[in-house]
Amino acid sequence: MLKLDWLRYQKKFACLARLHWLFAVVICLSMNACGSDSTVNSHQTNSESAKPSSTIIVPIPQTIVTEQPVMLRIEGTRWVRPDGTQKNLKGVNLGNWLMQEFWMMGQGANGIDDQCKLEALLDQRFGYAERERLYRLFRQNWMRSRDWDQIAQFGLNVVRLPFIWSVIEDEKKPRTLRADAWEYLDDAITQAEQRGMHVILDLHGAVGSQGWEHHSGCAGKNLYWNSAEYQERTIWLWQQVAGRYKDRAAVAGYSLLNEPWGASPEVMAREIKRLYQAVRAVDRNHVIILPGHSSGIAAYGNPAEQGMQNYAFEIHPYPGFFGWAQPSLQVHLDWLRCGGIGLNGSTGVCEWQVRLKNLNAALFVGEFQPWAGLGPELGGQITRVTYDTYATLGWAATSWSYKLLSNNGGQGNGTWGLVTNQSGQAIPALNFQTASLAEIEALFTLFGSIPYEPQQAVKAWMTSAVAPEPFGRP
Repeated sequence: MLKLDWLRYQKKFACLARLHWLFAVVICLSMNACGSDSTVNSHQTNSESAKPSSTIIVPIPQTIVTEQPVMLRIEGTRWVRPDGTQKNLKGVNLGNWLMQEFWMMGQGANGIDDQCKLEALLDQRFGYAERERLYRLFRQNWMRSRDWDQIAQFGLNVVRLPFIWSVIEDEKKPRTLRADAWEYLDDAITQAEQRGMHVILDLHGAVGSQGWEHHSGCAGKNLYWNSAEYQERTIWLWQQVAGRYKDRAAVAGYSLLNEPWGASPEVMAREIKRLYQAVRAVDRNHVIILPGHSSGIAAYGNPAEQGMQNYAFEIHPYPGFFGWAQPSLQVHLDWLRCGGIGLNGSTGVCEWQVRLKNLNAALFVGEFQPWAGLGPELGGQITRVTYDTYATLGWAATSWSYKLLSNNGGQGNGTWGLVTNQSGQAIPALNFQTASLAEIEALFTLFGSIPYEPQQAVKAWMTSAVAPEPFGRP
């Protein structure tokens, strides 16, 4: 799950005391300066470290209000309801469910570290039919009713659903739907709808793989861009999806291709425009989401001038990760508060705000990680402020990720999951090359029953009637 390689900043923050989530009292820190960009290369900010203020704020629980999902559309730079009122989409990714990422479930040793490798190994050891049965067991347990209830308890109203192409298309019969093609997408949309949530469908792994990374399904392949057959099958797949859900209001949009960075920005933009046209031929209703390249969105030009409508761009900014400094108050301050000038004159989210206003286009922050590594209380505060900042700008946003299970369990200083397994409730690391069928079954079943440890401070602040001020008052 390597992400957009945005501009990085280097600053450290003074540690905040860890307090109980419901009665948390924090010393907020005042903002001094900021700066960020969407380009590459490390960059040290010249802003001073945030300074403590005397402001003390505690979360105040409030009733979570839900509304029946309605068909959303783009109006200028905003996501809006049919009546033109803005819809603030705040949500999370359902990583590792319909597109496996082995680090998210405590696996990946002995060379079996992506979905293609595991599928091939299970075929070799047990046969295709048994592999299919095992994957069904895995998927039935990774997301259960308790998981949907947990997401709702965080006050979230949208999920991004990453899926691999073979969830829909029969891998043995190209351009043929699987017998159970719609089971998981239908269920996800229904579960979300029942809890007042929208769903964004995200093709995370295209046939052939659209990148070199493991989260395209098959690490080291990147065959999509040189295969007209794979590209045409992806067009076929999206037309099947759009045909089924074109009138489903709970679907907020279609994210056409996750992080398609195995090609140049120009080749990427050209292919995404073809996919856009293919979906629009079937579905005139839904928002279509255009992925950014690691270098940005410039290769698209102005889509509106090319006849495209009801679309949003997608970016994946990860302050504190993937070379963009380390998790800290300062790196989030730089990205969110735009008080200083960064590399190439950029000023964090403000640069993106200007860019989108110039294009009169909307944005979907498809992935970001605001709480990990910050400690419970600061992580909860930064998470709430990040979501609020994006909503103020009119941006939809889904963090990565809802659930991460580890071998030892426990949230510690902040894992990448809104929930994880409780400390001491271990997830065994299997050697899939030698593990018995019973051991694999037991592991996959355990994913659905192991006791959870939620990020309680994130939950408290996301559902609080008052917002925190981790950067202090300006």
